[in-house]
Formats: sequence, structure tokens, C-alpha cells
Amino acid sequence: MADKDRDIGALHTTMVKAFNMAMAKALSATAVEDAISQLSAAARTTLGDATAHERPGGLKPGERQFTVSGFFMLSPDGAESILVAEHGFPSNQRRLRIPADLGHPGEVVRTQRGLLLQNTDDHADFQQILSTARMGSAMYSPMIWQSRYLGQLITASQARNTYGLEDHMLHMSLALAATSLFVAADGPAFIAAL
Repeated sequence: MADKDRDIGALHTTMVKAFNMAMAKALSATAVEDAISQLSAAARTTLGDATAHERPGGLKPGERQFTVSGFFMLSPDGAESILVAEHGFPSNQRRLRIPADLGHPGEVVRTQRGLLLQNTDDHADFQQILSTARMGSAMYSPMIWQSRYLGQLITASQARNTYGLEDHMLHMSLALAATSLFVAADGPAFIAAL
């Protein structure tokens, strides 16, 4: 799987550096979306096996490697998840709204627990959300404040087996940091205004 044959120590060192840089930028941001965007960018550029697309079965014929990341925040009425602070998504999906119970993001809303799909082909119930492609590997990490679900960080890659358990643990740490930034910057008011 994704953690096999990887230098996990190097992953941790790289992630600590990326996290520190992202937090420094986030703490000087003047808007909540700009602040949490630093963390979704770090997830997109730092996590995952960069060689997954080169391995047999990593990509199917006609696919190309790319990664997306962003936050699906719960609408005030709890009916929808709204995409914000996204990176790599098609421009036509800016502020994408999906039903709060849709697919694997909906499972995270329901259970309030993180989810790792190393190979989405192994999940017959996987639903394509990206308008341009079906992703091959995905991570979902909830943002919870005082027992209240706020949203989730989602990062996905076209190549199967891009993400492993180590990546997901670091992903959950990014979501925790984003939760603090989101609450401190009155993120709920930002979401309510969308």
C-alpha cells in the first residue's frame, strides 16, 4: 500500500516544515478562507506517495496524475457541504455545494470520524464529486469544535494508493489546526454569508 517502501521519517520532516510555513502564513492572513487555504495547500503538496502514479495499477489508461484538496464546510442548516479554500479543483466547481449526506464526505458528516480510501476502486459505493475525473485515493478528516461538526478537509489524488495511514494521521493534524483557525476567525459567520 501507500506506506510501503516509503521513507516515513522524511515524510514527517517534510510535513513539519510545510506545516510551520503554512501556519505562519495562516496566522498573518486577514480572512478565514485565506488562513485555512494555507493548510489545504500544504495537504495537497506535501502528503502522499509522489511515485504512486508510476506503479502498476496507479493510473488507468487515459488518466493523468493530479491532486486536489479543500474543505467541505457544513451549511448553517446542515443540509449541504460547501467547498472552500480549494486547490486543484476545476474553476467551475468553486463554491461547489453537495448534499451533506452524499457519498464518503457524507459518511464523515454522519460519523464525525476520519476516513482513508487508499484505493477507491475497492469501494463500490465511491461517488465521483470532481467534475473532471474519478479520484483513485482519498482522505477525509473532520473539523469538530466542542463536539460540533463544522466541516472536513478532503485531499484526493488520481493515482490509486497515493495515501496511507501515515498520510492520514498528518492530514487529521492539518484538519485540527484548521479547526482552530476557522473558529478563531469566526468561520461560521463566513460560511453563513456564502
